Amino acid sequence: MARVTGAVLAAGAGRRMGTPKAELTVHGVRLLDRAVTALRDGGCAPVLAVVRPGVDVAGAIRIVNDDPERGMRSSLALAADAAVGDALAVLLVDMPAVDGGAVLAVVAAWQAGRIAVASYDGQRGHPIVMAPRFWQDALALAGPDEGARAYLAGHPDLVDEVEVAGNPADLDTPDDLARWRRS
Repeated sequence: MARVTGAVLAAGAGRRMGTPKAELTVHGVRLLDRAVTALRDGGCAPVLAVVRPGVDVAGAIRIVNDDPERGMRSSLALAADAAVGDALAVLLVDMPAVDGGAVLAVVAAWQAGRIAVASYDGQRGHPIVMAPRFWQDALALAGPDEGARAYLAGHPDLVDEVEVAGNPADLDTPDDLARWRRS
């Protein structure tokens, strides 16, 4: 069985939200804790949490991005460098409806030499699972606030979309957060 490290990227400034998202709560649970739980429930071990200075996390290995203003790429690079095992599953902190079942399905579908991407009714989302060397290749193509998008677009022959249940919506603005809190 493959060993898959999980990583939640949670160091962003949350500019459109007006505050960093990792500490926000939805239905009494911090977004960071939701994401860590989803990765753990999805079979990832270890779980890494890339966070801003001053953010504590339980149930994961805390990796501090000392300069998160460099963008998401800098957090992804820290996660990729710290990954152990056969693959790295990446989840963004601002996706509260992605649960352990979705992570487990994508992790289970991943095959060496391939890329597994969650698909929600045909819409690609997270998690994304691929070998650390593919993440390194993706980083070489990514802009400061990008992840694997350019790499996935350039290698469609390697991508396996894994249909999962759930909602891939992310929380980018205060209105998004208010809608989730009401639901």
